[in-house]
Amino acid sequence: MPGLLAGKVVVITGSTRGIGRAMAEACAADGATLVVSSRTAAAVDETVAALRTRGAQASGVACDVTSDDDLEALLAHAIATHGGVDVWVNNAGVSLGMRHHCDTSPEEIRHIVAVNLTATMIASRRVLPHLVARGGGVLINVSGRGARGGAAPYTAAYASTKAGVMAFTRSLAGEHKADAVSVLAFMPGMVDTDFYGPKMPVSPDLQPVAGNIRVVLDAIGTPLAEVGPALARAAATKPGERSGTVVSVGGGRRTLGGFKLLGARLSGRMRPM
Repeated sequence: MPGLLAGKVVVITGSTRGIGRAMAEACAADGATLVVSSRTAAAVDETVAALRTRGAQASGVACDVTSDDDLEALLAHAIATHGGVDVWVNNAGVSLGMRHHCDTSPEEIRHIVAVNLTATMIASRRVLPHLVARGGGVLINVSGRGARGGAAPYTAAYASTKAGVMAFTRSLAGEHKADAVSVLAFMPGMVDTDFYGPKMPVSPDLQPVAGNIRVVLDAIGTPLAEVGPALARAAATKPGERSGTVVSVGGGRRTLGGFKLLGARLSGRMRPM
């Protein structure tokens, strides 16, 4: 039986590891032709080879999403190699760890905005005219903590970029409501990837409570295995439908997770901040 994405060309930025890799694998399993990308050519080659080993059609190019030329080249590659793009996923993102905002440098702040927000805007600017001219398509912007405008202490810059992605996505959906294009926000939830690994930067005075992250992941974290299939289902949205929608993963888990977190606080496993 053909998969949900059979015959579709899907481009995913930042797709050689973590949730991006999971997205690529799930879309391939659903029949898509994949274009993968990341900043490292060797990682792109390895991912493409792994997808092809599974029987998928795949290609890829190295792409630094903060480079306008690289984004243009990524789109051009997809068109030249596979005839066009049906689904584009702006997934590439970075974090500044768990730190006081005043502990981050101006260079780090500029970089996180460039990767998480500006690149999404510029890629969308290039891709949407192609999708419209092609007769329809799906643009998915990956968001995260802070997207709904709530406070996110110690991840202030990250949360601000994700709130910007959310506003940008809904605004684009409004601009293109007359087109056969769906512009979606994808919220994978808190996923146990190297974002939260041992190399995650933490402000010195926050080190004693950094272990809370593991408690939260165990209580309400989204399993990586659920992220890819959820993204594939969103990618299979009929162009023009559900535009402006926020696709969240693992929402039902948060109710039970709330009780787990309460128990962790009462038992002392989760330290007060």
